Amino acid sequence: MSTVALAVTDGMLHFELSLAYEVFGSAPAGVSVPWYDVRVCGVDAVRVGRFRLEPDHGLDRLPDADTVIVPGWADTDVEPPAELVGAVRAAHEAGARVVSLCTGAFVLAAAGLLDGKRATTHWAHTAALADRYPRVEVDPDVLYVDNGSVLTSAGKAAAMDLCLHLVRLDHGSSVANTAARRLVVPPHRAGGQAQFVAAPVPTRDDHPLAALLPWAIERLDRPLTVEDLARRAGMSSRHLSRHFRAVTGTTPLQWLLTQRIRRAQELLESTDDVVDAIAAATGMGTATTLRRHFNRTVGVPPDTYRRTFRSAPGPTGPTAE
Repeated sequence: MSTVALAVTDGMLHFELSLAYEVFGSAPAGVSVPWYDVRVCGVDAVRVGRFRLEPDHGLDRLPDADTVIVPGWADTDVEPPAELVGAVRAAHEAGARVVSLCTGAFVLAAAGLLDGKRATTHWAHTAALADRYPRVEVDPDVLYVDNGSVLTSAGKAAAMDLCLHLVRLDHGSSVANTAARRLVVPPHRAGGQAQFVAAPVPTRDDHPLAALLPWAIERLDRPLTVEDLARRAGMSSRHLSRHFRAVTGTTPLQWLLTQRIRRAQELLESTDDVVDAIAAATGMGTATTLRRHFNRTVGVPPDTYRRTFRSAPGPTGPTAE
């Protein structure tokens, strides 16, 4: 069982702390994989927002965890406590995966964990982070950044995206999708999506792409183009691209690629289909194309992903390679 330590101290934001506990605190119904052992680590009682919290363990237990999560830090104008910074640094040196949510990036930066690395935080604080820690490559335009052992997220909903990304890394796409369904949130928003777009994302299904997106998802096995999508939506390609940017934060082609990769992950986990067949089912055309995009997006080849995240044996059939 993987141990997740939530590092808390006075001044933490309660939303990000609660969000992380909700994701990692209990396994979704129907998930049989070993779930996380969550520990809340801090010094004595701490004030989180308007709440008083009694940690289960001291900060000295952070180096014992597999993953350390630092929630949002409320007052970014002051330096985070030295004891917290030192404990987070010690955890990373001990081999823990260290994650910041929202302005928790200021704690990681103070610990030196972001030096020379790309990182993000809530868009309203990216300038301050860059000014205070010039050795950090601050990216204000993404939802989260995965550097392997050090990960950072933008604010609020992006913190949820990063937490689900961690579940996906640990347990695969199917388990992460199940967790997302329980939380009633989108199962996957790629970290490279914009964290702030000119028009707000609609809360109802009455936006201009409401009918188009499910139509496209049902046809991922076809070589859809931007022109195909525009024709179906009854608008010009340029107009379509503007709507995609406003609704999804990305371009039509990048959105399509993300959906194809997600479908490939699901098929790799749940079937014995060969890579050629999965490439055809996801509109990638050839196994070579699928492998190239999959490896670039997910970080491992399809066969490695299948061996790692295959949830259960499927029907007898040919091997993936």
